[in-house]
Amino acid sequence: MRKIKSEIRGCMELGNPEAGLWEAYFLFPPDFIAFQGHFPGRAILPGACQIQCLLSMLEEFTGKTLALKEIVLAKHITPVRPDEAITVRLIEPLPPDFPEKTVKAVILHDEVKVSEIRIRVSLRENSGI
Repeated sequence: MRKIKSEIRGCMELGNPEAGLWEAYFLFPPDFIAFQGHFPGRAILPGACQIQCLLSMLEEFTGKTLALKEIVLAKHITPVRPDEAITVRLIEPLPPDFPEKTVKAVILHDEVKVSEIRIRVSLRENSGI
C-alpha cells in the first residue's frame, strides 16, 4: 500500500489553499501501478485510488497524518483513463484543528464531474497532536 500511496503523491500537484483553492491535480501515466490489473487492455483508475488522491491532498494541505474512518459516499460517474488529468476539489476547507471530520470532494476531468466522494477522517495519534 505504501508504494501506491507514494506513486499517487508523485502524480499530484497542489493548488493554493491561501487563494481558496483546496484542490490538487493528478495525471496518471499508463504505467501507473493501479492500471496494471484494473483492467488489462482497458485501464481505468480504481475508485480506491481516487479516495487515496483525496486523502493525500488533505495530508499535504494540513501537514498531518490522517486515518480514513469511513467512506460515507463514493459515487463514480465516469471512468478515468491513463493520461487523463483530474482535479480533486474539496467542497469545504478543513478547519486548522479537528479531531474528526467528514469531508466532501468532487473529482473532475475537464470540469466534468467524474466522482463524488464523502469520507470521514480523523487525526492519527502519531501526527503530533
